[in-house]
Amino acid sequence: MENSPLPAQITINGVQFNATPGQRPLRVDGCVTICQLFQSRCAELGDRTAHREKDLGVWKSYSWADYWQHAKWIGLALRQLGLERGDVVSVLSEDRKEWAWFDMGIQGIGGIASGVYTTDAANQLQYLINDSGSRFLIVEDEEQLDKFLEIEDEVPDLLKVIILEDEGLHELDHPRCMMIEDLYDIGKQAEAENPGLFEAEVALAKPQDTALLVYTSGTTGQPKGAMLSHENILAAIESGARALPTLASDEQLCFLPLCHILERDVSVFYPLAGRCTVNFAESPETVFANLQEVSPSTFTAVPRVWEKIYSQVQILTQDATPLGRLAFGMALKAGLARAEYLTSGKPVPAGVAARYWVWDHLVLKNVRRMLGMDRLRRGGSGAAPISTELLTWYWAIGVPLVEGFGMTETAGLASLNTTEENRIGTIGRAVAGNDIRISDQGEIQLKGMNVFQGYWRNNAKTAETFTSDGWLRTGDLGHIDDDGYITITGRLKDIIITAGGKNITPAEIESRLKFSLYVSDAVIVGDQRKFLSALIMIDQENVEKFAQDRKIPFSNFASLCAAPAVKELIGAEVATVNKEFARVEQIKDFRLIDVLLTAEDDELTATMKLKRGLVEKKHAHLIEDMYN
Repeated sequence: MENSPLPAQITINGVQFNATPGQRPLRVDGCVTICQLFQSRCAELGDRTAHREKDLGVWKSYSWADYWQHAKWIGLALRQLGLERGDVVSVLSEDRKEWAWFDMGIQGIGGIASGVYTTDAANQLQYLINDSGSRFLIVEDEEQLDKFLEIEDEVPDLLKVIILEDEGLHELDHPRCMMIEDLYDIGKQAEAENPGLFEAEVALAKPQDTALLVYTSGTTGQPKGAMLSHENILAAIESGARALPTLASDEQLCFLPLCHILERDVSVFYPLAGRCTVNFAESPETVFANLQEVSPSTFTAVPRVWEKIYSQVQILTQDATPLGRLAFGMALKAGLARAEYLTSGKPVPAGVAARYWVWDHLVLKNVRRMLGMDRLRRGGSGAAPISTELLTWYWAIGVPLVEGFGMTETAGLASLNTTEENRIGTIGRAVAGNDIRISDQGEIQLKGMNVFQGYWRNNAKTAETFTSDGWLRTGDLGHIDDDGYITITGRLKDIIITAGGKNITPAEIESRLKFSLYVSDAVIVGDQRKFLSALIMIDQENVEKFAQDRKIPFSNFASLCAAPAVKELIGAEVATVNKEFARVEQIKDFRLIDVLLTAEDDELTATMKLKRGLVEKKHAHLIEDMYN
């Protein structure tokens, strides 16, 4: 009797994928490129809502038909103005529906979309435009336009700047600038004169064509442009759909910069497969209010955001009545007991489940409702390490928060925990179609269809990033357990070798410090030194409340950091963390960074990660003070 042939495809939540992960050509609902999938979805879903965005305080809906029509006008207009296949278009804007429209319009016509962080200075914009050879620049408003005007003579190859908002610019008359409505008019005329041209261009795209140019955050040296093909992105879509599926009924909130591959995946590419609705936050400052309004089904954020939400709950708890604090403490205790079983894959005993049910109905449901997480099916954390204590706390309040790992160079995804198979303290298992190994030096290395094509115009750096047998070097140290779960222990370049010859990876110590209510971030110092020390950023909101409650005088952030009681507070937090580590790993001294850092400061990346080398350089006087 002959064996039955294996199925060519499998269906996950109504989306068809190749039955074998990583099989070429990779097809998502029969499509081999992002722009083909976009065309298919818009034709299928038509008047269904694709995006929501606030206008004068009111949420407004925009359909998949709107999505297609505007992307088509954008693509045709850019072609009319001189964009050729393989040319780059840079987008300098906060998250909004037009970001996605431009992304699809650029790709549809054969161009390459490249995002620029709105926190970048004019000289950084100049570097990115010239390095990428961008032919067009999309700017959100007058503030971002000013950056171009400052460097316009230094970017001679840029053909046009397209402006999304005209407020304050009604009198603008510049030969290289135009408003978005004028671009739409060009697109409409081009469509009338060449019906079917955009569809024909979409059909020309090939899986190996470069679709995106995503610049790394530049924690060391100038940013490098990672080239991601249509196939790379479809591989990430497939892996995400298999492990953490997006449902057609899901509501999502887009708020991380769309320049970053994590948010691009979550809010542009995964919704193409999952058919869900994306709500755009009004601004980075309104994220928590928008989260309450939208109450999303899934929510993916960097650790700094999850830490901030946790801090808000702690502040509210401190301000509650004695009875309220007691009730929350009892509810949290019941939640932690249940979380211990859930996060270890064990069945929850009936008594533990019953006690949690009671406290969930009395307290925890209201907490989740207050946070805008009452409908949350799954939370995700990535882009930086998150403390195990924080993950456990979220599971305890009824928010299943899972950690994953990815890089720009892996189209944002390489390994994942899931709500069903989750091992806290790890970054999960390799996603479908991805292989992970540990080198002899302990480095995590990757191979898969999601791995990027290389760095734009930088063959030397590309060669450095791959091993001789074709595996991607992540630069992360780690190990894999017998069940396939991967643990990151640190960064190769961050290893501290003390004067006594001890090798120490600082990531775990820093992560434990950041779980403190009063610590926002920390950098462990000690290379070639006799002991470890730390540069610490305090959590402004929580430390200010601590000072106000105790009538500790301060006039600004610097004076707050200088207050003896604040130094004692942080010292106590450091002492608590020290108890968890061996003597050689303990922090013997610390200094507070008394400058309030934002993403606009050089020391922080746009995803709020400290640039270790730059922090140590800028605050060298603090370090020397500790060791002298």
